[in-house]
Amino acid sequence: MEPSPWRFFAVLLLLAFIGPFSLQAQNQTDEALLRQLDRGTEEVMARVVAWRRDIHQHPELGNREVRTAKLVANHLRELGLEVRVGVAHTGVIGVLRGARPGAVVALRADMDALPVTEAVDLPFASKVRTTYEGQEVGVMHACGHDMHVAILMGAAEVLSAVREQLSGTVVFIFQPAEEGPPDGEEGGADLMIREGALESPAPEAIFALHVGPGTLGRITYRPEGIGAAADDLRIVVHGRQTHGGMPWAGVDPIVASAQIINALQTITSRQMALTRAPSVVSIGMIQGGVRRNIIPDSVTMRGTIRTLDREQRADIHERIRRTAEKTAEASGATAEVTITLGVPVTWNDPALTEQMAPTLRRVARNNDATLQPPGTWAEDFAFFQEKIPGLYFNLGVSPEGTDPATAAGNHSPLFFADERALPVGVRAMAHLAVDYLSAAGGR
Repeated sequence: MEPSPWRFFAVLLLLAFIGPFSLQAQNQTDEALLRQLDRGTEEVMARVVAWRRDIHQHPELGNREVRTAKLVANHLRELGLEVRVGVAHTGVIGVLRGARPGAVVALRADMDALPVTEAVDLPFASKVRTTYEGQEVGVMHACGHDMHVAILMGAAEVLSAVREQLSGTVVFIFQPAEEGPPDGEEGGADLMIREGALESPAPEAIFALHVGPGTLGRITYRPEGIGAAADDLRIVVHGRQTHGGMPWAGVDPIVASAQIINALQTITSRQMALTRAPSVVSIGMIQGGVRRNIIPDSVTMRGTIRTLDREQRADIHERIRRTAEKTAEASGATAEVTITLGVPVTWNDPALTEQMAPTLRRVARNNDATLQPPGTWAEDFAFFQEKIPGLYFNLGVSPEGTDPATAAGNHSPLFFADERALPVGVRAMAHLAVDYLSAAGGR
């Protein structure tokens, strides 16, 4: 028997009546989950501060983060996460599987400190000293990675407490050697990727933050290039050695090198479209000669190339080669140019950035999340962003009443981070994960 048209009409009316209430209930559930994240952040904050101070007091250089990795791994195991250790030497990966199936998202923190002697008067200041490249040095978390680790440990605890309401999986990546591995070693994000950090499970997006001078609790971000590619430049200028009193009897590589250095600066100022993206070519080291009255046979220069546009990166490399070689040739010398690719552009996926910008505004202190200009610093989180869409943002940690423009910057022995920014960091990572999984259709 065919169903009555009146019965069909009654079903439609019932669905129309119930539908809005179902949607409202779903929205209330989402809001309730976000409130749980915030309550969880408040509850974990004392431990986050304690972790941060402990890590700050016991800093470890790249590929040597043994103590830090053990602290992280033990915490993740206590939370019931799947844990892998020893990834890229000392890296730790934790996997939190929600109760319901869904997408996979990754959150990353870097763990390494710097060969810097701390000059900040703190009760938990670092007194650690070690040997780095043959020299005795102090060790300090002068770039804020201690805060990054503590924030992600806190976010892992907050998210694990709501796993029954999560639709999808969160991968926590604690990375060693972001500042670069010691000479002769591999390490960092690139090695973590090669050793399977983005596999089993495979994240579809990845998020990371960095603390630094800025209004306390303010989040800043931008789509596309936020941090620069950093490539190493080596130029060897070959001349012909002769007496310093008779330069015409040889070919002076020192004069040729001076001309090359000046000519390189015209690449960024006269040949590149600065309105498209800024770029930098800097020579930081020059070596040549052994005596005041001997013109040497060769000069070696070392420098760095910073670019914020992926296509511009290849273009500027070619211009450097041509400029150095032709300038040397004009003096009768030759130039041997070697460019070693380093960290790529820290590239925020435009669509992902637009999608998650409301989350950043929601969690920032006083809803203070704003666009920022690009920077010429480099960050090896960019290797992750080459594989999957990623969003990298900055968190201001200058104390209230301090001018961020004059505050000691990252890598300074006077770098100081206000711990009152820590809750913003924890909330940001937890909310980004939940919002991404929800938008990915994991409800």
